[in-house]
Amino acid sequence: MRLVDHPTGNYRFLPGIAPYSCGAVSSPGFEIANVIFQRPIPYRTGFERIARLLDEQGRPKTALCAISLRSARPYSFQGFADCNAVYTSILERWGVFVDGVNPIARTNVAPVVDPPSEPVLYGFSFTKPCAGDRPPTFVVAGAGELPEGILSRDAIVALGDTSPRGLTIKAGFVMDLMESRLRGLGMSWMMVSFANIYTAHSITELLPAVILSRMSAGAIHGVHWHFSRPPIEEIEFEMDLRGTNTELRCN
Repeated sequence: MRLVDHPTGNYRFLPGIAPYSCGAVSSPGFEIANVIFQRPIPYRTGFERIARLLDEQGRPKTALCAISLRSARPYSFQGFADCNAVYTSILERWGVFVDGVNPIARTNVAPVVDPPSEPVLYGFSFTKPCAGDRPPTFVVAGAGELPEGILSRDAIVALGDTSPRGLTIKAGFVMDLMESRLRGLGMSWMMVSFANIYTAHSITELLPAVILSRMSAGAIHGVHWHFSRPPIEEIEFEMDLRGTNTELRCN
């Protein structure tokens, strides 16, 4: 994968597939700031909120580089495609695409406890100016146990196997994906400030050998386990990563 410059967003991104990119990294003189909504809002209304917040920060819409959604339940592959069609049409209207390619990294998962009744905006990331001598900041998009660029049930790694062995295989595969995307962004585990895991299965047995040992010095920050399912049925384990200095919380 090769990094692509966003001409007006002040970041570079790893192209992914139509619904999302694989990740984004800040350009020199800018940082990626992350925003979390304490009370997530319906995602279409959420785009209006994003626009207002970007305007308050003196930033253009093209500064948007990542989106985090929460859904009522996992989708079928067709349902996921239908949802993505509506979502990407909003981004196209915003004018954020680069030569027809979606640059926005994304995570979209379904909470197990008290899920929303409709897709909601949980958070987003955007670029803003910072001191020029700071290291780059980044977001790695969410990914489950599917090979890069493929959305097919038959391609799910260890399909249907939620035994300890099956989950170990799935988690190891996702860790490989995260590491590949980190390298593609020119980053490393040492620069990760937030490692998020999304699964309805216990991660206790996975943590020592499969997850934390791979994170090297980054393991000192631990992981954040969201008791949530990945966005597509029969995918069981998902992760995303951030390396950010600025974390904002909105009501």
